[in-house]
Amino acid sequence: MINDPRIEMIRAWLPQVLGHEDFTLVPASADASFRRYFRACYGDQQRIIMDAPPEREDCHPFIAVSAMLASMGLHVPEVLVQDLDKGLLLLTDLGSQTYLQALEEQADSSESGMATSLYADAITALVQMQSYPVEQDRLPVYDRKLLMTEMGLFRDWYLGEHLKRTLTESEQALLENTFTLLADSALAQPQVLVHRDYHSRNLMVDPSSPPRNPGILDFQDAVIGAVTYDLVSLLRDCYIAWPQEQVQQWADDYFQQAKAAGVINNEVNSDQFMRWFDWMGIQRHLKASGIFARLNHRDNKPGYLDDIPRTLNYIVEVSARYPELAEFHAFIKRLL
Repeated sequence: MINDPRIEMIRAWLPQVLGHEDFTLVPASADASFRRYFRACYGDQQRIIMDAPPEREDCHPFIAVSAMLASMGLHVPEVLVQDLDKGLLLLTDLGSQTYLQALEEQADSSESGMATSLYADAITALVQMQSYPVEQDRLPVYDRKLLMTEMGLFRDWYLGEHLKRTLTESEQALLENTFTLLADSALAQPQVLVHRDYHSRNLMVDPSSPPRNPGILDFQDAVIGAVTYDLVSLLRDCYIAWPQEQVQQWADDYFQQAKAAGVINNEVNSDQFMRWFDWMGIQRHLKASGIFARLNHRDNKPGYLDDIPRTLNYIVEVSARYPELAEFHAFIKRLL
């Protein structure tokens, strides 16, 4: 953090907003965007500083969605101080252990039941979030244009830039037709508040007792979109994989809760729901593969490349179940 003008600005800013001259400042987490997070410790208190350079990032969506989610009773950082000219927010601290870290530690310590408990909490919070009526003028809409643009990242950044693959006319047509089918499926679903990154790296394990799991982060890109999007993010996570039987059980648990809450109409059966879920997952994983490649080639963040094989394997596994996607399945399988 030495010789960083923004760090020096934060150090000068903190005494004003903390009311303390004596504090330590350490990195809390990085972000796939230009945002950075730091933890300030003073006395027995801790706060998080979001560093979002105003020429690169807009803090307004984070502030608005944070207030919206808090009003639903969800556990999100509270914005204590905002300095939009500097691109700095002072936030409450939800702890330092993500779901992913806790689950990876579980594999070593064999703590039984942790995953069951954490995912039950995450599913309950997700249904709570989706149950809240949000007017479409308060959030962007996850429309066809955005869905298609996201899938185009796979074609342009993963195939084109990363693999240096020139598509034939038939391959271009195959991708365009598949993208259209996936977008049609997303738009046919109930439309709800969508976090857009509801996964193990953005869900926090609450250290307090009793815990309020999950702590929810990185929600500033929320939209109104397909009901299965966040569930796919959670259960077919790009950063940790679960056996299909476990995914099916959690998806069934969600489906029953969502129907009971009125998020999903009682006329929707489990087969229709799982088709929506599977096809939404393919859309999301195409997008994620493209973003991971772009982070490497454009933003010099190569660490995400390791997550591409898991992400593409989801696509291969799921597309094999649907005859309409057979040709696309064969195309993706050849890439691997």
